[in-house]
Amino acid sequence: MPTALALSPHLDDAAFSCGGTLAQLASAGWRVVMVTLLTASVPEPAGFALACQLDKGLGPEVDYMALRRDEDRAAAAALGLGPPVHVALWEAPHRGYASAPELFAETRADDRLADDLAPVLARLMDEGAPDLLLAPQGVGGHVDHVQLVRALTALAPACPILWWRDFPYTVRAPDPKEPFRETFAALAPVTVRLSPEEAAAKHAACAAYASQIGFQFGGPIGLAERLDAEGAREHFRLAGTMPDGLALA
Repeated sequence: MPTALALSPHLDDAAFSCGGTLAQLASAGWRVVMVTLLTASVPEPAGFALACQLDKGLGPEVDYMALRRDEDRAAAAALGLGPPVHVALWEAPHRGYASAPELFAETRADDRLADDLAPVLARLMDEGAPDLLLAPQGVGGHVDHVQLVRALTALAPACPILWWRDFPYTVRAPDPKEPFRETFAALAPVTVRLSPEEAAAKHAACAAYASQIGFQFGGPIGLAERLDAEGAREHFRLAGTMPDGLALA
């Protein structure tokens, strides 16, 4: 049974950007695992980190990341996948980024995330022996996504990589920030066509991230409208050989 690993910076990125493709691979007989790299709980969050949960209606007593890990498990189940893997590294608000604009600016000189990710990714490659990776292109320029792209490209895995377009950053601006635009422009574009069942599974998986839906989409109606506008398509750039089991548009 071939194995696919989806390497997600945050607890929702893989489902939002390529959940239908993950469901399609699983239906085709692949072992599919969502791996989220920045999932560590932080006791007594303060400042911008605390604000990131308060603005979602979650008080300081709530373990925000524990709640989000539970949402991720529900999302994986909705896609027909096994339990996801959660790596306990810190999100940007716990690494010195102190405002929303800073999340989409240049990475801090003291941000060592790419270095911290290097041994984690190497271990995942060694233990999981994946036949396919799925990972973000960094569209939108979020520093956590950017650092993952840097770490994964430096590792240069031998298996094919489907680099996904980071939704919903892809639709927030007519010309979203793309720090690696030239790098990915050199790779072959791939569009995966989702069946109605796969599109429905993706919708259910996205909706499982209930703490994020209001912030990201304005609520369940907004989520449905955004997903419908995607036309049951997910978009990638491919490094390596096209894997079997995917319906291409």
